[in-house]
Amino acid sequence: MQNEAKIKPDEELSPELYHIAREKGTEKPFVGKYWNSHKQGVYKCAICDSELFASDAKFDSGTGWPSFTDPVNLEKIELKEDLSGGMKRTEVVCKKCKAHLGHVFDDGPQDKGGKRYCINSACLMLEKT
Repeated sequence: MQNEAKIKPDEELSPELYHIAREKGTEKPFVGKYWNSHKQGVYKCAICDSELFASDAKFDSGTGWPSFTDPVNLEKIELKEDLSGGMKRTEVVCKKCKAHLGHVFDDGPQDKGGKRYCINSACLMLEKT
């Protein structure tokens, strides 16, 4: 299939991206390339190029990770229960390539639906508009 050909093989991922996307790791806060970015565009999956989040849904959550109020299309992501680390969270996964992206929380801006999609910069590529 042509779409599947766009998924980068694990061997081509940087050690950081592999750790986060495949081993469900996380990057340190306030160091990722997009945590404080204000550039306009669409944030795509760094592994399969799926459009995930629009820059107009991005907000400063004060957490040190890129935060979004909602995805471009809920069909592009999967939400899974995550009980790791002694916490109950909801994991955000890219539906196309199954990459762990981050987590979604219910402490986002209430006027935008109350969600905070907390996503690792390493899993994203910004296509500027």
